[in-house]
Amino acid sequence: MAEDAEFAGALEAVGPRLRALRRQRGATLTELSESTGISVSTLSRLESGQRKPTLELLLPLARAHQVSLDELVDAPETGDPRVQLRPVKRFGQTIIPLTRRAGGLQAFKHVMPPSDAQPDPRSHEGYEWLYVLSGRLRLVLGEHDVILRPGEVVEFDTHVPHWFANPGPDHAELLSLFGPQGERMHIRAQPRRP
Repeated sequence: MAEDAEFAGALEAVGPRLRALRRQRGATLTELSESTGISVSTLSRLESGQRKPTLELLLPLARAHQVSLDELVDAPETGDPRVQLRPVKRFGQTIIPLTRRAGGLQAFKHVMPPSDAQPDPRSHEGYEWLYVLSGRLRLVLGEHDVILRPGEVVEFDTHVPHWFANPGPDHAELLSLFGPQGERMHIRAQPRRP
Protein backbone atom coordinates (compact mmCIF):
# COMPACT_ATOMS: atom_id res chain seq x y z
CA MET A 1 0.00 0.00 0.00
CA ALA A 2 1.75 3.12 -1.28
CA GLU A 3 -0.61 5.44 0.62
CA ASP A 4 0.17 3.72 3.93
CA ALA A 5 3.92 4.05 3.34
CA GLU A 6 3.50 7.73 2.41
CA PHE A 7 1.40 8.33 5.55
CA ALA A 8 3.97 6.56 7.76
CA GLY A 9 6.79 8.56 6.17
CA ALA A 10 4.96 11.84 6.80
CA LEU A 11 4.45 10.93 10.47
CA GLU A 12 8.12 9.95 10.87
CA ALA A 13 9.20 13.34 9.46
CA VAL A 14 7.19 15.28 12.05
CA GLY A 15 9.66 14.68 14.89
CA PRO A 16 12.72 16.09 13.12
CA ARG A 17 10.60 19.01 11.85
CA LEU A 18 9.45 19.77 15.42
CA ARG A 19 13.04 19.72 16.65
CA ALA A 20 14.19 22.01 13.81
CA LEU A 21 11.36 24.51 14.46
CA ARG A 22 12.14 24.61 18.18
CA ARG A 23 15.84 25.13 17.54
CA GLN A 24 15.15 27.86 14.96
CA ARG A 25 13.24 29.73 17.64
CA GLY A 26 16.03 29.14 20.15
CA ALA A 27 13.58 27.53 22.59
CA THR A 28 14.30 24.75 25.07
CA LEU A 29 12.04 21.76 25.65
CA THR A 30 11.18 23.26 29.05
CA GLU A 31 10.13 26.60 27.50
CA LEU A 32 8.05 24.81 24.86
CA SER A 33 6.46 22.66 27.58
CA GLU A 34 5.46 25.78 29.50
CA SER A 35 3.87 27.41 26.45
CA THR A 36 1.99 24.30 25.24
CA GLY A 37 1.18 22.38 28.42
CA ILE A 38 2.81 19.26 26.95
CA SER A 39 5.29 17.51 29.23
CA VAL A 40 9.01 17.72 28.47
CA SER A 41 9.24 13.93 28.20
CA THR A 42 6.38 13.81 25.66
CA LEU A 43 7.99 16.60 23.62
CA SER A 44 11.33 14.79 23.69
CA ARG A 45 9.72 11.51 22.55
CA LEU A 46 7.83 13.34 19.76
CA GLU A 47 11.03 14.96 18.49
CA SER A 48 12.97 11.68 18.58
CA GLY A 49 10.18 9.75 16.83
CA GLN A 50 9.52 7.50 19.84
CA ARG A 51 5.94 8.81 20.08
CA LYS A 52 3.47 9.17 17.24
CA PRO A 53 2.07 12.68 16.84
CA THR A 54 -1.64 13.16 17.46
CA LEU A 55 -3.86 16.09 16.62
CA GLU A 56 -4.14 16.91 20.35
CA LEU A 57 -0.34 17.34 20.48
CA LEU A 58 0.18 18.94 17.06
CA LEU A 59 -2.37 21.76 17.43
CA PRO A 60 -0.69 23.47 20.42
CA LEU A 61 2.74 22.87 18.86
CA ALA A 62 1.68 24.48 15.57
CA ARG A 63 0.35 27.46 17.54
CA ALA A 64 3.56 27.73 19.62
CA HIS A 65 5.76 27.56 16.51
CA GLN A 66 3.44 29.93 14.59
CA VAL A 67 3.05 27.59 11.64
CA SER A 68 0.01 26.01 10.04
CA LEU A 69 -0.77 22.40 10.82
CA ASP A 70 -0.20 21.64 7.12
CA GLU A 71 3.33 23.01 7.33
CA LEU A 72 4.01 21.12 10.54
CA VAL A 73 3.13 17.77 8.95
CA ASP A 74 4.45 18.80 5.50
CA ALA A 75 1.09 18.40 3.78
CA PRO A 76 1.29 18.52 -0.01
CA GLU A 77 0.95 21.93 -1.65
CA THR A 78 -2.53 22.80 -2.87
CA GLY A 79 -1.27 25.10 -5.61
CA ASP A 80 -2.94 28.12 -3.99
CA PRO A 81 -0.20 30.71 -3.33
CA ARG A 82 -2.31 32.85 -0.99
CA VAL A 83 -1.28 32.96 2.66
CA GLN A 84 -4.44 32.15 4.59
CA LEU A 85 -3.63 32.49 8.24
CA ARG A 86 -6.14 33.47 10.89
CA PRO A 87 -6.07 36.86 12.58
CA VAL A 88 -5.24 36.80 16.28
CA LYS A 89 -6.66 39.16 18.92
CA ARG A 90 -3.92 40.14 21.36
CA PHE A 91 -3.45 43.15 23.64
CA GLY A 92 -6.67 44.71 22.29
CA GLN A 93 -5.44 44.68 18.70
CA THR A 94 -5.95 42.41 15.72
CA ILE A 95 -2.74 40.88 14.40
CA ILE A 96 -2.84 39.31 10.95
CA PRO A 97 0.11 37.05 10.07
CA LEU A 98 1.34 37.65 6.52
CA THR A 99 3.93 34.86 6.45
CA ARG A 100 3.79 31.17 7.31
CA ARG A 101 7.36 30.36 8.28
CA ALA A 102 8.56 29.93 11.82
CA GLY A 103 11.98 31.38 12.41
CA GLY A 104 13.49 33.85 10.01
CA LEU A 105 11.64 37.04 9.15
CA GLN A 106 7.96 37.23 10.10
CA ALA A 107 5.51 39.77 8.62
CA PHE A 108 2.32 41.00 10.34
CA LYS A 109 -0.39 43.59 9.83
CA HIS A 110 -1.67 45.19 13.04
CA VAL A 111 -5.04 46.91 13.39
CA MET A 112 -4.98 48.90 16.62
CA PRO A 113 -7.87 50.73 18.29
CA PRO A 114 -7.09 53.98 20.12
CA SER A 115 -5.62 53.38 23.56
CA ASP A 116 -4.84 55.51 26.59
CA ALA A 117 -2.52 52.83 28.02
CA GLN A 118 0.58 54.07 29.79
CA PRO A 119 3.98 53.03 28.41
CA ASP A 120 5.36 49.78 29.76
CA PRO A 121 8.56 49.22 27.73
CA ARG A 122 9.85 45.65 27.40
CA SER A 123 12.83 44.09 25.66
CA HIS A 124 13.39 40.69 24.03
CA GLU A 125 15.48 38.96 21.36
CA GLY A 126 15.08 40.12 17.80
CA TYR A 127 14.95 43.06 15.43
CA GLU A 128 11.77 44.89 14.38
CA TRP A 129 10.67 47.12 11.52
CA LEU A 130 7.34 49.06 11.65
CA TYR A 131 5.58 50.95 8.82
CA VAL A 132 2.47 53.02 9.60
CA LEU A 133 -0.26 52.58 6.96
CA SER A 134 -2.95 54.75 8.58
CA GLY A 135 -3.68 56.50 11.86
CA ARG A 136 -0.95 57.30 14.35
CA LEU A 137 1.44 55.20 16.39
CA ARG A 138 3.17 56.26 19.60
CA LEU A 139 6.53 54.54 20.01
CA VAL A 140 8.56 54.64 23.21
CA LEU A 141 12.02 53.30 22.39
CA GLY A 142 14.68 53.70 25.06
CA GLU A 143 14.78 57.45 25.74
CA HIS A 144 12.78 58.34 22.61
CA ASP A 145 9.02 59.03 22.66
CA VAL A 146 7.73 59.72 19.13
CA ILE A 147 4.46 59.85 17.20
CA LEU A 148 4.61 58.14 13.81
CA ARG A 149 2.20 59.03 11.00
CA PRO A 150 1.26 57.24 7.75
CA GLY A 151 4.27 56.52 5.59
CA GLU A 152 6.78 56.71 8.44
CA VAL A 153 9.06 53.81 9.25
CA VAL A 154 11.15 52.77 12.24
CA GLU A 155 13.52 49.89 12.77
CA PHE A 156 15.16 48.88 16.03
CA ASP A 157 16.92 46.20 18.00
CA THR A 158 14.32 44.73 20.37
CA HIS A 159 16.92 44.46 23.13
CA VAL A 160 16.21 48.19 23.57
CA PRO A 161 13.16 48.54 25.86
CA HIS A 162 10.21 49.48 23.64
CA TRP A 163 6.44 49.91 23.68
CA PHE A 164 3.93 51.12 21.13
CA ALA A 165 0.24 51.98 21.05
CA ASN A 166 -2.26 53.99 19.06
CA PRO A 167 -2.80 57.45 20.67
CA GLY A 168 -5.96 57.92 18.54
CA PRO A 169 -8.30 59.37 17.67
CA ASP A 170 -8.81 56.79 14.85
CA HIS A 171 -7.79 53.16 14.42
CA ALA A 172 -4.19 52.70 13.30
CA GLU A 173 -2.93 50.12 10.84
CA LEU A 174 0.71 49.15 10.53
CA LEU A 175 2.93 46.53 9.01
CA SER A 176 5.64 44.93 11.09
CA LEU A 177 8.55 42.72 10.16
CA PHE A 178 10.16 40.85 12.99
CA GLY A 179 13.36 38.86 12.72
CA PRO A 180 15.68 36.94 14.97
CA GLN A 181 18.56 38.89 16.44
CA GLY A 182 21.03 39.77 13.72
CA GLU A 183 18.51 39.53 10.85
CA ARG A 184 18.03 43.18 10.05
CA MET A 185 15.73 44.76 7.52
CA HIS A 186 17.25 47.58 5.50
CA ILE A 187 15.41 50.80 4.70
CA ARG A 188 16.38 52.49 1.46
CA ALA A 189 14.44 55.77 1.68
CA GLN A 190 15.38 59.36 2.37
CA PRO A 191 14.30 60.83 5.73
CA ARG A 192 11.39 63.24 5.64
CA ARG A 193 12.41 66.92 5.60
CA PRO A 194 10.84 69.13 8.32
